[in-house]
Amino acid sequence: MGFWGRTEPKIISTPYGKVRYFQLGDCVFIPRHGIKENVPPHKINHRANIFALKKLGIKHIFAINSVGSLKKEIKPGSIVVASDYISWDPPTFYEHEAKFIVPSMSLKLREVLIGILKKLKIRFGQKGIYFQTKGPRFETKAEIRLISKFADVVGMTMASEATLANELGLEYASVCSIDNYANGVEGKPLTMKEFWEYQSKMAAKIERIIEEILRTKIK
Repeated sequence: MGFWGRTEPKIISTPYGKVRYFQLGDCVFIPRHGIKENVPPHKINHRANIFALKKLGIKHIFAINSVGSLKKEIKPGSIVVASDYISWDPPTFYEHEAKFIVPSMSLKLREVLIGILKKLKIRFGQKGIYFQTKGPRFETKAEIRLISKFADVVGMTMASEATLANELGLEYASVCSIDNYANGVEGKPLTMKEFWEYQSKMAAKIERIIEEILRTKIK
């Protein structure tokens, strides 16, 4: 939990369920997979999480998303600042009314992240298309061959959060942590050993990014 371990978790109620979060000053952190529960991606209560941030007065969301690379040139251990996404089954707050949005990533927050990554001298890509799958399983090699024609990284959480944030008028940007090559990209199957090893290696780098985000004032 890193520096969030300095404070005790709080609970906030929403129409979609209760959410546990940490708060340091004006900054709020919601562990999407739970604090100890390890909630699988297809069971994350995204609507409760995003509604809780709105209720707490948060206007800017910086997300950290673990992803697989769909391109050989996007190497594990690097970062991509997502510029757009594809999701065929997005959640919504508007299930009972005809209300529409045009979703996008926040240009302002993306520029903030790009500035932070340059300052920290961390290797990153300034843009990339995120493709969301459902999980909890990883994708087949055939699925990866298909989606790699249209996207750069693949994950199971970001697009849902970005859509809901857009619906509530919150700005959203993502640090996509490249934790593995997607299944078959290197010409071999993905192994869980490889996945966990890269996640562990990225932990210190992600903490540095979060610490810098916390120090940054957003106008």
